[in-house]
Amino acid sequence: MDKFDFKKTYPELYAPKAGDFALVEVPPLQYLAYDGHGDPNTSSEYVGALECLYPTAYAVKFASKKNLDRDFTVGPLEGQWRAADMTAFTRGDKAAWDWTMLVAQPPWITPELVADALAAVQKKKRLPGLDRVRLLTLEEGTAVQILYIGAYDAEGPVLERLHHQWLPAHGLTFNGDHHEVYLSDPRRTATEKLRTVLRQPVRPIQPAD
Repeated sequence: MDKFDFKKTYPELYAPKAGDFALVEVPPLQYLAYDGHGDPNTSSEYVGALECLYPTAYAVKFASKKNLDRDFTVGPLEGQWRAADMTAFTRGDKAAWDWTMLVAQPPWITPELVADALAAVQKKKRLPGLDRVRLLTLEEGTAVQILYIGAYDAEGPVLERLHHQWLPAHGLTFNGDHHEVYLSDPRRTATEKLRTVLRQPVRPIQPAD
């Protein structure tokens, strides 16, 4: 049985090389998703999101392997981040952030399979908030991204440069939520070596912008 791996299937998205900002084309992808609000460093809601997403992701994987004879590697944690005032990101005002935490799913995963996996997880773990997990398809299209290495809390200057220098210089503007892919496990990786893909969907600036 061949095992589907996002890093091998989409290396430019899940295993990019270090360098400066680069444009990529992101195909439609589906995810397990959990919405929340607030500082991920202190929010119990954020902890609850991870407690629900990971067991569900592995339950989906095992069900796919058992029932469909199709195996896959569970993808890294990802997140979409948004705020009413975009300067909340460059200022590090995490209390103002809204977020959607994500775990990518192969294209053959169906809502019915996810529903069965959620029921199995609920039976075993009785997790509050599990009913907030859903299957979501994102169509981000053209995006600019960079492989950032370092502490999550120190991303501000990189985003500042992206928002106020790189995008205007290339005639581009925002076209969706800020997206991050966490390639390192913060429990096992030194803070200064954390590898994160910072991605921003974009579109050409129009005269009315």
